[in-house]
Amino acid sequence: MTISITMTRSEAEDFLFEEARLLDEREFDSWLDLFTDDGIYWIPILEDSDPTTQTSILWDDAELRKMRVHQLAHERNVAQSPPSRTVHSITNVQVFATDLDNEIKVRCNLSLHEIRTGNHTQLGLGVPRILAGKSEYTLRYTGRWLIAQKKVILIERHLPIINLSFLV
Repeated sequence: MTISITMTRSEAEDFLFEEARLLDEREFDSWLDLFTDDGIYWIPILEDSDPTTQTSILWDDAELRKMRVHQLAHERNVAQSPPSRTVHSITNVQVFATDLDNEIKVRCNLSLHEIRTGNHTQLGLGVPRILAGKSEYTLRYTGRWLIAQKKVILIERHLPIINLSFLV
């Protein structure tokens, strides 16, 4: 007998709000712990593309996520000097069942405010910007909910995105 694991919208919101807090407070190692061992963090250019055959803005497996976090948190990173300050806002959370008893899909809208302080003569520094889009998560229950895939579909994904060197 299999037992289907479910998640309420309120529980999904709590999970997503915690992920947003970890990103905004630059607790990147804790953010890594939210993923399954085979988890994927993906920002496609084409919404319904295949990341194994088409170019993506970003497609990180566990190894690439760890490398990205190490560069952001532990190395002097020119692209993040000074580091970005971010505020992630999550809205319109929806939870969907899947064919698997231990997985669910969660969709939400995302608004990300970002600024890097610095000299006004430096391109992109001191200028607030907003990235907007929707996120689609596959969450897997393994004793606790973890991210098996996070797909962020930015509305401006077809335009040049300058210095996307922080976590969305």
